[in-house]
Amino acid sequence: MADTDKEKGKKKSLLSLILLSLGMFGFAFALVPLYDVFCEVTGINGKTSNQAAMASEQVDDKRTVTVEFMAYINPGMAWRFEPEVTRLVVHPGETYKVLYSAQNLTQTATVGQAVPSVSPGLGAQYFNKIECFCFNRQPLAAGASAELPLLFYIDPKLPEDINTLTLAYTLFNAQPEPAAQTQ
Repeated sequence: MADTDKEKGKKKSLLSLILLSLGMFGFAFALVPLYDVFCEVTGINGKTSNQAAMASEQVDDKRTVTVEFMAYINPGMAWRFEPEVTRLVVHPGETYKVLYSAQNLTQTATVGQAVPSVSPGLGAQYFNKIECFCFNRQPLAAGASAELPLLFYIDPKLPEDINTLTLAYTLFNAQPEPAAQTQ
């Protein structure tokens, strides 16, 4: 009788371990979408919208916000990429245009994709892009240069304790991988 109780105990332990392992795998698999939802709800992700905003009709002339512009290039991407201005003092609600310049330093055509982020993360939801080069991939011929426009405004509802926003773009190689050769 004791042997059957031991066998039942072993089977129950094994089943518990399998279920625990499956539960941990499922939780780990769900972490990324859960994190994205959490960040979107709380506004702490620093991601700006990937869709064009409509121009603001309300300007707050009594307030100014400093917007800093930064550019990073992902390693292995042989481009020059930088904002033409690094700092701009703006009135919330007023539309501004800033240019980034890009140059392909390689001997072949390359496609780049800029991914924006705003710091502090809570300010991202108040940074509205009307037109942005980040909405599309940017193809550049070998050695070619381009001016990349950003048309934006800061929502007048930006919390009063946020006086500076930093917009950083990271440029990634978006060149499509060559199709595998089949024989």
